Amino acid sequence: MFSQPILFLLLLLGIALIAKNQSLMIAVGVLIVLKLAGVDGKVFSFIQGKGINWGVTIITIAVLAPIASGAIGFKDLIEALKSPYAWIALLAGMAVALIAKNGLILLEDDPHITTALVLGTILAVSLFNGVAVGPLIGAGIAYLAMKLFEMFT
Repeated sequence: MFSQPILFLLLLLGIALIAKNQSLMIAVGVLIVLKLAGVDGKVFSFIQGKGINWGVTIITIAVLAPIASGAIGFKDLIEALKSPYAWIALLAGMAVALIAKNGLILLEDDPHITTALVLGTILAVSLFNGVAVGPLIGAGIAYLAMKLFEMFT
């Protein structure tokens, strides 16, 4: 009656409900509806191909919204750069972006690693109230860790 993907999604929905994670509930709910509507074949491959870029774009819009609204301006930027914490944040932002760049390569090239990363993200989101930006930066961190592991083995 129920296929393996539907059962897996229902399990994830249960975890989302227990953890009260609205983002995961919505994501799983949308996927279940698409699957049950029978449009999953083309839609899922399209989402897989474009979804990360959409997500990054939406997060970028959210981060830039205070600039667009005028809540943050050049004066704020200049003031912030006087703080050592701002320089730490600047360097951290650069590091994360550079690490995540390699994560894209890993997500595209290694499906079994992607499965583990997605599971790790789901667990962090559902059990620890994490945020689902994890697969991309997680892949970047995994890529970096794998390269370090290769250097020492």
